[in-house]
Amino acid sequence: MLKYVNHDIVFSEFPDEVTLAVNLSLCPNGCPGCHSSYLQGDVGDELTETRLLALVDGYLGAVTCVGLMGGDNDPVAVRHLCRRLKQLYGPALRTGWYSGRSRLPAGFSGAALSEAFDYVKLGPYRRQLGPLSSSGTNQRLYRVQPDGSMEDITARFWRH
Repeated sequence: MLKYVNHDIVFSEFPDEVTLAVNLSLCPNGCPGCHSSYLQGDVGDELTETRLLALVDGYLGAVTCVGLMGGDNDPVAVRHLCRRLKQLYGPALRTGWYSGRSRLPAGFSGAALSEAFDYVKLGPYRRQLGPLSSSGTNQRLYRVQPDGSMEDITARFWRH
């Protein structure tokens, strides 16, 4: 089960996108120094398909992407919701997932990946390595290609 705590319109989570970012709780990763440690708890309301679609419909035309921030406690549900968004809204609305996992779960490859996601961020937060904006980060943001391969676009966050 997925639970969401809040949502916001953001401009920097996915390059060139205006994103409806939905913050999910029940995070099992427990990263030291996490900037959103409250999301580790069992807080918020259940994020059902009906609720997500209602949120998205409220922002249609204002956003180009929906990002699920977290959801590592139930990645299959994350994939299902993002796949459903892509089925309903087509290429006009991209989808992204911010995961604190180091790797994608089993079965998240090829068509199963590209049918659900346009972007995937992987990697736990490690304070000493910094966030995506740090060139020394362990975290990576990928653009998912139609064949399910992943293009590393992390450097787009770095200031040159």
